[in-house]
Amino acid sequence: MRRMFSTVAPRYDFITRVFSYGMDVHWKKMGVERARLPQRPVVLDLASGTGDFSMLVAAQYPGARAVATDLTERMLQLAKQRGVERAVCADAGRLPFADGAFDCVFVGYGLRNFPDLALAMREIERVTRRGGLLVSLDFFLPANPLFRRLYLGYLFAQGVFWGLLLHGRPRVYTYIPDSLRSFVSIDDFSSLLRRTGYGQVAARRYILGGIGLHWAAKE
Repeated sequence: MRRMFSTVAPRYDFITRVFSYGMDVHWKKMGVERARLPQRPVVLDLASGTGDFSMLVAAQYPGARAVATDLTERMLQLAKQRGVERAVCADAGRLPFADGAFDCVFVGYGLRNFPDLALAMREIERVTRRGGLLVSLDFFLPANPLFRRLYLGYLFAQGVFWGLLLHGRPRVYTYIPDSLRSFVSIDDFSSLLRRTGYGQVAARRYILGGIGLHWAAKE
């Protein structure tokens, strides 16, 4: 997985925009705006990629301290080039941060790539202060079986097209539908959040449940 993300890192932002129909930045902005963080918040941008959430938090909250964390060094190098000041290479299942260290944890398209989702969720909950938030934007399995098949097929075709065009390798971007096939629906993830120790769970659905934006407060 790390090697694959090192390969796609230079095109990661472009592909993210393509697969979100150009709405990716808008959805992330909404995630930050609705979080209503305290002044000068301390936040974790987990599975940060090139640091979109870190940049959005810094723009909206002067004095904020955002820590971008990713498993891929190349992603973090690109984040630093964009102006992200704090970047840490770490595994979501073993976060090198103290209990309750963050006011909010942001995760953009990372949850479905974690090999052990339950373990990662426990780690996210651990490093979030009581009353703090988790904000997640990700692909999900649509609840409707017919649309689910069509959606996965469409994502696979898109992945093959862009993999061939950008890298000459058809399977480079099919990791998106591949990871999604063993993931959960938006409602299933909301239930997991509640079981993990979060309350006040809210979700926005896009593309008929193919993409979801969650906010959840740690109890």
